[in-house]
Amino acid sequence: MSAARRATVVAIDGPAGSGKSSVARAVARELGFRFLDTGAAYRALAWLVLERGGDTDDEPTVLAALERLGTLELTVEPAGQRVAIDGHDVTEAIRSERISAAVSGVARTLPARSAVNERFRAIIADAEPGIVAEGRDITTVVAPDADVRVLLTADEAVRIRRRFGDVGGDEFQVGARLAARDASDSKVIDFLTAADGVTVVDSTDLTFDETVDAIVRLVRDRVS
Repeated sequence: MSAARRATVVAIDGPAGSGKSSVARAVARELGFRFLDTGAAYRALAWLVLERGGDTDDEPTVLAALERLGTLELTVEPAGQRVAIDGHDVTEAIRSERISAAVSGVARTLPARSAVNERFRAIIADAEPGIVAEGRDITTVVAPDADVRVLLTADEAVRIRRRFGDVGGDEFQVGARLAARDASDSKVIDFLTAADGVTVVDSTDLTFDETVDAIVRLVRDRVS
């Protein structure tokens, strides 16, 4: 860890349905760190676009929504995350399948990525004693100098089953949306291949607790 930064930064990337958010939140609780779910920012912007009757596949509409980025509130406490935009609490609303189906339009808009990444870096820089940040490009773009960088993955069939367990509905449709989102986001980010210095944690055959323990051990080994 560099002398200029006192906080420990743990960066976790991975495909949709890999369990990034729930695992990262549990890791943060175990370590006593803050927690940053970067996907929540993209989801909040998607919510804003849809609430205004817009289309997240229309780049000018997405860019217009960025004007309200300054009103975005993201708490970083793992025990109780809150997301609000324009003063409106959207913590639950942004987890709907409606938002899941629309968020890729925001995520693949490069000016939007650049703007929210700056916001993420500011949050990370101010987090003590440490922070666990998860998303698609945390290990490579947002925090490439993080103390610990992890690519959390699992077989696609396992990821679909886990996502279906979270959201319910039609399993085939859930799988199709998961695959479509990965395909869309992979046009602007390579989140399926570990960059140099990134540790792959494959949770296909691991329980949730085993996955959390593996990352916690990695962090403690690296920063001790």
